[in-house]
Amino acid sequence: MESRSRKLAQVLEWATTNEDVRVVLLTSSLANPTAPVDDFSDLDIELIFDNMHVYQDNNSWITLFGSPISMVEESEAAFDGKHAMKMVLYDDHVKIDFKLYQREQFLQEVANSELPEDWDIGYRVLLDKDQLTTAMQPPTYQSVVIKPPTEQKFRQVLNDFWWDTTYVAKCLTRDEIFYAKFMSENMMRTDYLVPLLEWYIAMEHHWHITTNKHGRLFKKYLPADLWQKVEATFSGSDIEANWQALFAYGTLVHEVGTSLADRLAFDYPLAVEQQVMKYLREVHSKR
Repeated sequence: MESRSRKLAQVLEWATTNEDVRVVLLTSSLANPTAPVDDFSDLDIELIFDNMHVYQDNNSWITLFGSPISMVEESEAAFDGKHAMKMVLYDDHVKIDFKLYQREQFLQEVANSELPEDWDIGYRVLLDKDQLTTAMQPPTYQSVVIKPPTEQKFRQVLNDFWWDTTYVAKCLTRDEIFYAKFMSENMMRTDYLVPLLEWYIAMEHHWHITTNKHGRLFKKYLPADLWQKVEATFSGSDIEANWQALFAYGTLVHEVGTSLADRLAFDYPLAVEQQVMKYLREVHSKR
């Protein structure tokens, strides 16, 4: 993407001639040789200053690289005093996430025995005027690799999943679509289905893979027939369509959960599933 490369060159030229900037790092997917990259991939740039607060408190420097159309700012307080963030979307569609460090806080991070996750995902030193990065450990690219669950975690996810299906059933019966969606999307999908599918994919790849955040790469790694079952769990606002999506959830979790349990030598809570499914069918039939 030419506009993204041009933006990066502009930032680096500005940093090189600006005495306040001591280090520039490129992090995240663009610094990870195994990460998928496309035209929507962000520039994740870390800037280390002698006086960060001048740049945290004044945004005029942001406009040196183009015209922002939207920006989100987060102060040091949001990150335990380690750094600040300015996430900027420019009118040429390039998004830059600027992470701002004070020199002292940056050196404290460098001195840690383990790399922060953002650096372990991947980083490249683009500028270092004072050799502040020489002690940085190389990235392992392992911090986001999916790890096998403990049996306790596995059982908790499944138990909570089946429990929350009953809330969806009650909400659909009451015609409370907003709460039903909260439970099915915020809770069941995010908290239970996502980790189950992550574990399933990782198991199939010998626990040496990442699916990126919130299932971004699920479609890439799941078999086509299983992906169709995932798609069946999505629905709009129609109440009956949401019931069918709820039953599709149950079918999918049974298939994925029993496969994981078999391969990991864990117990699958089949009795809980059977009783909850009986409850769901009975509630559905009384509408």
